[in-house]
Amino acid sequence: GAQQASSFQEFSSAPHTPFEGAWDWLTTQMQSSTPSSARSPSSDIYRGLDPLVDLPSTSSSARSPSSDIYRGLEPLVDLPSTPHELRDDAHYVPAFPSTSADAQIAALNQTASSHGHGGLELGARDWLSDEHIAADYMLLIQELQRDNPDLASRTRLVDPLIAHYHLRLGSESVATRAFQRIVHDHDGDDTADFLFLPVSDASASDPNRRGSHWSLLLVDRRERARPAAYHYDSAVGYNDGPAALLAQRLGARLELARMTQQSNGYDCGVFVLDGTRALVRGLAQRGRSGVLHLDNLVIDRLALQTRLRR
Repeated sequence: GAQQASSFQEFSSAPHTPFEGAWDWLTTQMQSSTPSSARSPSSDIYRGLDPLVDLPSTSSSARSPSSDIYRGLEPLVDLPSTPHELRDDAHYVPAFPSTSADAQIAALNQTASSHGHGGLELGARDWLSDEHIAADYMLLIQELQRDNPDLASRTRLVDPLIAHYHLRLGSESVATRAFQRIVHDHDGDDTADFLFLPVSDASASDPNRRGSHWSLLLVDRRERARPAAYHYDSAVGYNDGPAALLAQRLGARLELARMTQQSNGYDCGVFVLDGTRALVRGLAQRGRSGVLHLDNLVIDRLALQTRLRR
């Protein structure tokens, strides 16, 4: 299966390039010091550089607290300060979109592009991260807006972080507010007939469970009073628990949908993305209600690699 991004970004406690004159001053200080005072505290070493940089005196304080990492989301959720939240995806969590196609593109683009310029690389056996999924969802909503504006206005491709942290693992009040922001458009009307939500088995409480599998939940809300959630899992049974909890949070009855099963341990994220595209095509071609099975889905990792490099 494919895990969420797990690399850490560490920040140096000293500048990579010394400021002009800093080394001369430091040499003078060291020569004039006694052995017991040869090592100056951080605040002394960088005296005179305070207007430029305020460096921490200990490495443990270099890590930003949760409230800084998630600045702007405090009214919605205060995520725990654990190593799990400091993986790459935690640094690009976007604000909730206002749910028009343009807003979805802006939100997903913020997630997908905040780690650098240019395209994303994906190796032949790489596991997909939140960043890969958000990037391809951004491309898909752009294509849908161009080719089928009506379906685009009724479809929400939900950011993986929002689906995981706010809808599934957040408190009831957080999940409710997140849901309302997803389904309502600029005018405050509930126009979301279809929600596509990546499902991860990652844990918010256990930093050792960073996620090892992706699956897909499609919520059909054309009957607002009786929404149906269809779970597509390329390893049937693996994500049943997370999918059931997410469907419950969305007030939808959960139904299992058939999907081609993966034959390796790294393509589950590709199944989610190619499955989303296949379902969108099916919805565009078939307006009827009911489950759309993906028994014959054939994934194309090479095509995904090409799309992500754009």
